Amino acid sequence: MIIPKKLQSGDEIRVIAPARSLSLLSEENLNLAKENFGKQGFKVSFSKNCREKDIFMSSSIKSRVEDLHEAFKDPNVKAIFTVIGGFNSNQILKYLDYDLIKNNPKILCGYSDITALANAITARTGMITYSGLHFSTWAMKKEFEYNLEYFQKCLMSESKILIESSKAWSDDSWYKDQENRNIEKNNGYVVINEGEAEGRIFGGNLCTFNLLQGTEFMPNISDSILFIEDDDMAGNFFGVEFDRNLQSLIHQPNFEKVKGIVIGRFQKNTDMTIEKLKYIIETKEQLKSMPIFANGDFGHTNPMITFPIGGTAKISVKNNQVKFEILQH
Repeated sequence: MIIPKKLQSGDEIRVIAPARSLSLLSEENLNLAKENFGKQGFKVSFSKNCREKDIFMSSSIKSRVEDLHEAFKDPNVKAIFTVIGGFNSNQILKYLDYDLIKNNPKILCGYSDITALANAITARTGMITYSGLHFSTWAMKKEFEYNLEYFQKCLMSESKILIESSKAWSDDSWYKDQENRNIEKNNGYVVINEGEAEGRIFGGNLCTFNLLQGTEFMPNISDSILFIEDDDMAGNFFGVEFDRNLQSLIHQPNFEKVKGIVIGRFQKNTDMTIEKLKYIIETKEQLKSMPIFANGDFGHTNPMITFPIGGTAKISVKNNQVKFEILQH
């Protein structure tokens, strides 16, 4: 396992667009994100092709690969953040120089569609990557404190992390209206199955993680704790879509060696209730003997933790209480 060097004040962060383009962001939010990184003492630079855009608001495979390689090659760059998610990060996987990445380890962070890129790099190189804030997330004016706290704990410190559930959450379009936010009380973790487990972390956005199935880029999920979440794109069909995506993951080699599952918070439009989630879990024989809890602070709502793909987690789910720790990151 290769753990990239932690960030320090003064470090340069490179922004790349392996999914959707930087052109998607308003200039106001782009400047806000850059300013907020600056307040933490970081310098921000942008890859050469990150503003390129095509009919899918992305760019050519060549441009995206070139930018990622250049970011890993540049000794001044200490961390790489993705602009935002999208739909096509898996297009570039077979064109990446994994030896280059392995020989120049550094933080790579993003979520959603970046799940495919991050898990593939970890699988092919043994280097820890990170599921967490996009560059675009740093444009948030309010309700950013929890995000920053766990960014710092995961990417600026080597100490183990006790992950406490957030006090409040939101599922609003904050990037459109920063002043009028819809903030709600968070009721904390939801126990599904009790038990204890320790294992390597894989996963992220479930439907994107499943794109790696049957390829050389799929991690070996033996002795793992899977972190899974999904967005609301399936609309009214979210429940059955989540169910079959989870079933597809269960069909993967070595799933019988998975130690536990942490499920990220669902968006409101998914209409995923706890009763529905428990029903889905209960119908799967392979899940009955492992600890599982839901409403983790990651996914497509705010706030979110930063967690290490390829790192180590420990969960204890007992007496309707959850203890959630990241041990190696």
